[in-house]
Amino acid sequence: MVYITRRETFAAAHRLSKPGLSDEENFELFGKCSNPQWHGHNYTLEVVVAGNTDPETGFVMDLKELKKIIHKHVIDKVDHKNLNLDTDFMKGIIPTSENICIAIWNQLYDKIPSGKLYSVKLYETENNYFEYRGE
Repeated sequence: MVYITRRETFAAAHRLSKPGLSDEENFELFGKCSNPQWHGHNYTLEVVVAGNTDPETGFVMDLKELKKIIHKHVIDKVDHKNLNLDTDFMKGIIPTSENICIAIWNQLYDKIPSGKLYSVKLYETENNYFEYRGE
């Protein structure tokens, strides 16, 4: 089994808030990430595909194709966007990094033409990252 990784970056704004709670209650639950004026991150995304190499090409899959898939289904929808308002696959989901990871997985898991989606890793900051490997 070979694991290949494509890394992409994007910038996005979001607000962590639970519908039905006041700004004060959201602040108590989510801290400064509940700022009603939003806040943003420069995210780094790593998508890992696992599989066997094709005897004809030596690839698990062509990384140029993986890049196109990630851009079409994720980066084009999140880069310089508000995750709460502008991103279709985040509608109705509290955009914690954990939930963003799961949502990105759901965007990609059935789009990989060879090999199998192994993990989605999202770096929110230099010190904080989140990884999802499906259920």
